Order: sequence, then structure tokens, then C-alpha cells
Amino acid sequence: MKRVVVGLSGGVDSSVTALLLKEQGYEVIGMFMQNWHDTSVTISDECPWIDDSNDAQLVADTLGIPFQVIDLSEDYKKRIVDYMFHEYEIGRTPNPDVLCNREIKFDIFLKAAMQLGADYVATGHYCQKEELEVNGEKVYNLVAGKDNNKDQSYFLCQLSQYQLSKALFPIGHLEKPEVRRLALEAGLVTAEKKDSQGLCFIGKVRLPDFLQQQLKPKKGKAIELPASLPQFHVEEPERMDFSHEELKEITRPFSLNPDMGKELGEHSGAHYYTIGQRKGLGIGGSPLPLFVVETDTKSNIVYMGQGHDFPGLLKKGLFIPTSDVHWIREDLQMEIGEVRDYDLRIRYRQKLAKGKVYCFEGGLYLVFEELAWGVTPGQFATWYEKDRLIGSGVIS
Repeated sequence: MKRVVVGLSGGVDSSVTALLLKEQGYEVIGMFMQNWHDTSVTISDECPWIDDSNDAQLVADTLGIPFQVIDLSEDYKKRIVDYMFHEYEIGRTPNPDVLCNREIKFDIFLKAAMQLGADYVATGHYCQKEELEVNGEKVYNLVAGKDNNKDQSYFLCQLSQYQLSKALFPIGHLEKPEVRRLALEAGLVTAEKKDSQGLCFIGKVRLPDFLQQQLKPKKGKAIELPASLPQFHVEEPERMDFSHEELKEITRPFSLNPDMGKELGEHSGAHYYTIGQRKGLGIGGSPLPLFVVETDTKSNIVYMGQGHDFPGLLKKGLFIPTSDVHWIREDLQMEIGEVRDYDLRIRYRQKLAKGKVYCFEGGLYLVFEELAWGVTPGQFATWYEKDRLIGSGVIS
């Protein structure tokens, strides 16, 4: 009998994951990851980890499977939280959930499961895995979940072949209503529990409070930019074949200074804001809502523009340095000078966008057929072939 350790989070998805695996004849062990102790920055009535742990225990009791709690808070702080602080400090916006999967669930947690003699680890992600043979060797594809509204393949975009070989995603072929129905029929306490919206296994967090643990408030200028700035109006060519120099030009960050706009007020620290952010600016009075266009953490300036369609929020492409490029399958890596058509995604739940990926010695250029909104340094860009996730990388 194959042994599987399930990351029981106290939510309905991981609960049904354990239920299905038990029904399929696996020896199932439930394990809750405690990643955080500081409750001062969590919103107590929105999924605190203690309640989640208790719910996970109740699910394990109902299913009749062993259960334990593993404290990964030290590793989580080193690998996720410290990285988050550093990225925000230099004006980038990290994605802790992608990192949590790569560094915690499918590394530290996986190793702990292997020490228990597990053959696999399983999570409640809405994604699927394909196994096939290439040149006599087993390889694995990461495939989107059946539920288009819940597909979480984006969050697993940094997994390696080894990590995929040890991973099971039992609910990837299901849609959310069916998962809840199965939980209700099995009498699981999590059947109607709301989905968590917080950081990976921490809970819902007040991000400003969280960041202020290390990044102190610092008053600075909030500048509104005019939509007429020439650098925002690059003529969009109909063609999609670009030279290396053209690619550098269309992916280059905007060069901005305070003299280009008008000062609207103060902000509490440029490192707290991210491109495309609308809420939390504390500045009103403009005909259209204000959105963050760019932040300058060195000069502590936040640049804003009016309206969701402000041209400074639109970009033709982005760049990923070679050191930040990850391929799910090494046999699908691009050669220098190669260009491929892929579907592109730069944030979770974003609709896939048609585009091209160019491979040069220094890295990859991703170019969109239609301008992309809110391209944000520090976030992960992904590229797909139909429903298969091929690769990912950190936006420069």
C-alpha cells in the first residue's frame, strides 16, 4: 500500500484530497503546516491558523487517519518572509504563494513526509499532473485544473521534475461545487467553510501591518502623472517579430521624475505600494480612481495615474533574466535565438494572453499580442501550451 502525506490546511480542498486518497486505497497521513506564530498582523476572524489546525484535526478524526502538526515557521521566515521584506524594500512585488509551494510544501514539507516513509505528498490544488515517457525516461507535465475559475497551476509554476514526481493533486479533475458536495456527503466539518484568501498557511494578513514589522513608514511624495507623457504612447506595431534592440526598448522600465507630474499629497512609504494598486492610497478628489503606475523606493516617490486604462499601466512586453527562468521540463527549454508562440499569464486567474517568447543569451523576452495591464517586477510570468504550463520566471 502506497503511503501519502496530505497537507491538511483546515480547508475543504485539502479535506476532500484526503478523503479521495483514502477511498482510492492509499495509506493516508494528515499533516498541518504551522508557518507563523505572530497573530498581531493576522485578522483574527479570517482564518487564524489555530482554528485551521483544529478543523484539520476534526477532518482527520472523521476520516480515521493519523494527524500531526509540523512547525515550519523558522524555515518559512527565512525562505519566504525575509524574501518578501527584501523584495518590497527594493520596490518589487513578490508572490509568496508561488515561493511557498516551491520552498515549503514541496521541499521542507516533502522532506518531512519522506522521513515518514511516504511515497507521495498531496495537496488540494486545482491542477493536474501528466506522466509520460520521453527517450525512455519518465517526465511530468503540469496541467491546468478542470475548473477554469479555480485553476491553480500558476501557483505551482516553479516546481521541478522531482517535486512533480512526488506530488498528487486528487481534486484537479473536479470543480469546486463538486468538491463541496463530496465534503458534505462525507460529513466533513470543512464542507461549507469559506476559502482562505491569505498568505500561504498563515491566514488573511494586513499587509501594511505585516510589512511594517521590518519596513518602517517613511513619508514621501505622491505624484500624479499626465496620460500624455510620450513614453506611455509607444506605437504598437501589428507585427510580432522584433530585433533584440527593439525587445530591449519595449521592455525597458519607464524613466520618470517628479517634474513630469503634479504633487497630490504624501504617502507612508513607496515600499508599501505595488503597480496597479488602487486601494490604500488615501488620496481622493480626482475624476477617476488613482492607480499606482510606478514606485521609486530610492527617492521614496509613488507615481500615479487616473483610471484603470491609464496608458502607463499598459506594456507590450517584459524581460526575465536567465537566472530567474524555470522550465517545468528541461527537454522543452528554448535555444538561444529561438522564438516560440505561447499563451502568457502574469498573475493568478488572469485570462491567458496570446504572445511570443524570445530566447537570448541574457534571458527571455515575453511579448504580448495585445498590451498587458499592470506588468509588475518581482511577480511571476508563466507561459503555457494549451493547458500545459511550460515555464515561468520572475519579471525583471
